[in-house]
Amino acid sequence: MALSFNKQTGGAQKSSISSFQYKDGDNKMRIVGDILARYVYWITGENGKNIPMECLSFDRNSERFNNVEKDWVREYYPDLKCGWSYATQCIDNGEIKVVNLKKKLWEQIITAAEDLGDPTDTETGWDICFKRVKTGPLPYNVEYQLQALKCKPRALTEDELASIADLKSMDDVMSRPTADAQKELLDRLRNHGAETDDEALDAEFNVG
Repeated sequence: MALSFNKQTGGAQKSSISSFQYKDGDNKMRIVGDILARYVYWITGENGKNIPMECLSFDRNSERFNNVEKDWVREYYPDLKCGWSYATQCIDNGEIKVVNLKKKLWEQIITAAEDLGDPTDTETGWDICFKRVKTGPLPYNVEYQLQALKCKPRALTEDELASIADLKSMDDVMSRPTADAQKELLDRLRNHGAETDDEALDAEFNVG
């Protein structure tokens, strides 16, 4: 199951719910609901599309690699490494969106929460205010800087409370695939590549 903010340690997709878009300069969002702890592999399909596949060796609840479940990606791609891919939901200009978190920004949020409290609390939580700063010419040359002095406690408005009244758990938004489903998709990608990956991804690995 996904974790509440206070129970996680901080240790991507087509969607009916849109994704929060990080932009250069000032950004602001209000985190709501639970936190999905996961690691993913990025596999390149025949059409050059990067496909995210959850690392089944990582346990969402304990936030540990326990290797209990068969991880077929390791079997098919033994040299491929998985990466940190926590996610949650937020209110962005009145709209509920999925947030694919940035690890260094998330670490800053966790540190700030030691003084400011749980940012997801509807009464005493706080808006996440941060800057996205380009540090070089390449797409990954970016830095995220939490603006702690702007992150002040604020109760959600009536409209915001209404918007999260039927908020789904992240376990439902990004359901964990079974080992069999993962193997089936890997086989499809090997055998058919671009012909089947979009349909399979929608069924097994994307936000619902």
